[in-house]
Amino acid sequence: MKPPFSPSNRFLDEAKALACVHCGLCLGACPTYLETGNENDSPRGRIYIMRALQDGRLPMADAAVRHIDLCLGCRACEVACPSGVQYGDLLEATREQIEKRYSRSAFQTFLRRTAIERVFPYPLRMKLALFPAQWLKRFGMDRFLPKFAREALSLIPVNAKSIPLPELSPATSAQKQGRVGFIRGCVMSVLFGDTNASSVRLLNQAGYDVLTPKAQGCCGALYAHGGNLQRARECARHNIEVFEKLGFDAIIINAAGCGSTLKEYGHLLHDDSAWAERGRQFSSKVKDLTEWLSQPGGEPSNLRSQISDLVTYHDACHLAHPQRITQPPRELIRRVAGRQFVELPESDVCCGSAGTYNLTEPEMAERLQQRKIENILKTGARTVVTTNPGCILQIRAGLDKAGATGIQVLHIADFLVATAEGK
Repeated sequence: MKPPFSPSNRFLDEAKALACVHCGLCLGACPTYLETGNENDSPRGRIYIMRALQDGRLPMADAAVRHIDLCLGCRACEVACPSGVQYGDLLEATREQIEKRYSRSAFQTFLRRTAIERVFPYPLRMKLALFPAQWLKRFGMDRFLPKFAREALSLIPVNAKSIPLPELSPATSAQKQGRVGFIRGCVMSVLFGDTNASSVRLLNQAGYDVLTPKAQGCCGALYAHGGNLQRARECARHNIEVFEKLGFDAIIINAAGCGSTLKEYGHLLHDDSAWAERGRQFSSKVKDLTEWLSQPGGEPSNLRSQISDLVTYHDACHLAHPQRITQPPRELIRRVAGRQFVELPESDVCCGSAGTYNLTEPEMAERLQQRKIENILKTGARTVVTTNPGCILQIRAGLDKAGATGIQVLHIADFLVATAEGK
């Protein structure tokens, strides 16, 4: 049994909650509001619900929880907000309270607490769990599964490569720039091992020795977004301890969702006097791969190739919104694609992946996936570049459903390496 909810269980920072003046400028930035037109599915509507839950004016029941669950956590509203509302903090605090006080169905409890939290952050477990799924897809057996299972399997690549990274990858450029740490990620290391290898290669070509500590673990993003902040803090403390004693110019991450959480360790641990400053120091060194490579003198010297097909770029939510990084990836793509680069309509509207959202909220995820695919097809691009594994899987699956099999979806690291090497 979940403990009873009462108004004494105050979980929101009042100043942050009251910063919202309900002006409505966030409405056009919110993907779920764009789809439903329901005020309760907008940022200001959800903040009203959060405050009502805290004050006891709304019960912690199905109706209120449904609107909070439907939020993607994309944080596009933070960019649009003139009052600087820290919506992400309010959302995570509310979701933590929901998981403590609200009883979910047996299926949702299994999906969130077991299938996601006990598998995705552990690469070996993920490999074992994905093997039968890949087997079913390879032999076409997935067509006999229920719709939910087919949708989930559509996201899984059949030929995913798990390529172990050496602990030290020395710079290959004649001019050495320094030494960086690398976060290999959980999903990245299992499903996108080749992308990790491409990322390290780009850093080596730019003159950096790359150290990938074997002892590193999950960044905590999946836990934080799912309301399990205690476990997210444990992940943060572990990674800080692993990386802080090694000494780096920067700590590089190539997955937008992970990067957002890694850059917020200081906030995540702000109530822990023993770890708060260590968290801030760690986060100050975290840089997205595109952010690091696009700095003066930071890019590989061999990014000179030109391509003939149109290329477009999808803004991964947690790179564009919490991290506010939008131009560096475009600059790197233009360096290669030149005039063949075309902007994607609604580039920064979520594709519906949102971590594990496409598993917990498949219907809304599919609506946003279709919206994204329609916009991609409008561009005429033959290559879609982005910076997050979930986005890649979601967009690939959407293009496959639409029969647009001739369009490739690439992580920016793979795109840059492939074009530079003429692949």
